[in-house]
Amino acid sequence: MGRAFEYRKAAKMKRWGTMSKVFPKLGKVITMAAKAGGTDPDMNPRLRTAILTAKAQNMPKHNIEAAIKRATGKDAADIKEVHYEAKGPYGTQFIIDCATDNPTRTVANVKAALVRNSAEMLTTGSLNFMFTRKSVFTFDKTDDMDIEELELELIDYGLEEIEEDVEPQEVGEDKKIVRVYGDFASFGELSKAFEDMGISVTKAEHQYIANMPIELTEEQMEEVDVLIERLEEDEDVQAVYTNIN
Repeated sequence: MGRAFEYRKAAKMKRWGTMSKVFPKLGKVITMAAKAGGTDPDMNPRLRTAILTAKAQNMPKHNIEAAIKRATGKDAADIKEVHYEAKGPYGTQFIIDCATDNPTRTVANVKAALVRNSAEMLTTGSLNFMFTRKSVFTFDKTDDMDIEELELELIDYGLEEIEEDVEPQEVGEDKKIVRVYGDFASFGELSKAFEDMGISVTKAEHQYIANMPIELTEEQMEEVDVLIERLEEDEDVQAVYTNIN
């Protein structure tokens, strides 16, 4: 997916946080996790991870509790996970993950955003060989953290790659972070390993990583960014993955 994408995503998440647009998105993830595996975070790793991610985005406790309750309420919405694939200008490719209680509305909105920005939807499965789904964890880097030692400890739990990065902050210095990539099936083992090590994960998710990322010029990237932002603004869209490096 590329470091540049992570920077743009981090900046976008901050804007959403300011406008409280991120909370409905996080709430859907929590509701789906609770509905699928139960409302007890101690017995439901997926829910536990969703709650940790929400807390990292400063989602209020009562919002989290309300999202969990929606999973068992009489009027609980039937939220489904759907994803769409698309191609855009300059050889760009997109996988668009959504969580929706109205797929008809969602697909119409996604198609409209694509068409308005010189992109088009592809048949599901068209990009199967262009992306690989990975388990990705992000957490703050502490001064006493030895990355090489951590890498050795996590290899047995499915780690494939570990990298240091910085996350831009609205105020003050950029924050040092660590990002860990693992096999899709290793999500649970890695999650447990971080818990046992006392590492507070700020983001844990499955991401689509491009197998053959491409480079764009600054002007091309500005144009494609308009499409990415238009897609991300939709409340049903949870994440947009690209083949841009």
